[in-house]
Amino acid sequence: MHKTQRQLLRIAKTRDLSKLSLREIGKMVGINHPQKVKHHLQQLQKKGHLKLDKNLNVLETIKASKVLQPKLTNIPVFGCANCGQACAFAEDKIQGHLKVSSSLLARNRNIFALRAIGNSMNKADINGKSIEDGDFVIVDYKDRTPRNNDYVLSIIDDCANIKKFVKNTKNSQILLLSESSDENYPPIVINMNDNFMINGKVTQVIKQK
Repeated sequence: MHKTQRQLLRIAKTRDLSKLSLREIGKMVGINHPQKVKHHLQQLQKKGHLKLDKNLNVLETIKASKVLQPKLTNIPVFGCANCGQACAFAEDKIQGHLKVSSSLLARNRNIFALRAIGNSMNKADINGKSIEDGDFVIVDYKDRTPRNNDYVLSIIDDCANIKKFVKNTKNSQILLLSESSDENYPPIVINMNDNFMINGKVTQVIKQK
């Protein structure tokens, strides 16, 4: 939310905006142009935070203390996934829930979380974040057709693993690559007859450090 809109909501907690002109409101938030004030009021109206009449007089304000609280979503946590060799057994039992702001999820509800084990992905770049030991990764379990260079949750011999996905279109061979400051992590090579599946795409990282 724009900082001016946050200021307007804070003012609405103690002042009746319907009794103030756009210029008066603008002085309170440091804006000299009434049309800019009008724009931010309209944006708050679109978001459902204010109810306005045709003349932009505020008829009703939602309690700002409630509006400013982030909406949280409970994401189920299904155990751990290894960032090195696939040695953390994949689990289908919910071990807990992770509370995350809904604004981080882009309205995607086809997700679950896993705790990352190891540092073989500590140079990955998922929306500007790496994956370090102990971090939570958010997985879109509906997205099981990755493109090259996507980060995926793979299941190899019933073990969960987080890697970068690369497929050779000539021989259908799949490489699962590490991205680490430690170069001692060879790629995992997957052939079509291996006990292997993609269980989703990694979309977010929730840092724990």
